[in-house]
Amino acid sequence: MNEELAVIGGVGFSLDGMADVVETIYGHVPVIHTRIKGQKVLFIPRHGTGTVHLPPHKVNYRAVISAAKKHGITRVISINTVGSMRAEPTGSLFFPTDFIEFTKCRSNTFFEDRAVHVDMSQPYCPELRRDLAEAAHTLGLPATEGVYVCAEGPHLESPAQIRMMSRFGDVVGMTGYPEVVLAREAELCYASLCIITNPACGISGIKSVIASEIPEQMQKSREDVREIIYQAAQKFAANRSCGCPRSLSEAAL
Repeated sequence: MNEELAVIGGVGFSLDGMADVVETIYGHVPVIHTRIKGQKVLFIPRHGTGTVHLPPHKVNYRAVISAAKKHGITRVISINTVGSMRAEPTGSLFFPTDFIEFTKCRSNTFFEDRAVHVDMSQPYCPELRRDLAEAAHTLGLPATEGVYVCAEGPHLESPAQIRMMSRFGDVVGMTGYPEVVLAREAELCYASLCIITNPACGISGIKSVIASEIPEQMQKSREDVREIIYQAAQKFAANRSCGCPRSLSEAAL
């Protein structure tokens, strides 16, 4: 089965299909070959399979993106759960336009042996973002956009951290970086579809966040996410006219 679209799933979101393993130089990656209403999709469970999920700082992001690239994928939709720092309704959607990261120990480049500086003036593919946003609008689903702040985790953020991060961005998560940068280095079109699963700690009087409730909220949005993916895929142009396929042409010194 030859797919052109990969979906990277987070906590609480999965797709059923034929299990496989892709071997990369960074490690092996479990994948699922599946379809959404006939649309071929390569599903990559970011946190692995089974009952034990890898914590965000231990996800092998380079292997995940390498698996998509090795499989001939050109477009990647990342599913992320986030906390809102703007009191957006739980269950609503968020499309990042930019990001800030506060991570500490993640491998964030494929190029360890030479200087390669990919342009991140538009971190998320504008064409893929547009297709996702239009699909959500067509379905009548509430959605906002803005800046994604990536925290290291795996602990949830403190109120003081949220107060600081809210000066820089709109939502907070733990898995959006370095995926977005690695996808650009791999010359893939990449966009994130975030589901707001909770208000961030300290927002609107919230004193604590219960982690076990996050996948429960994601499950409630599962069918909406599937439909957005399908609707967006129907809008894909035959040829990518964005700058993503040429990301490395002027990146190396």
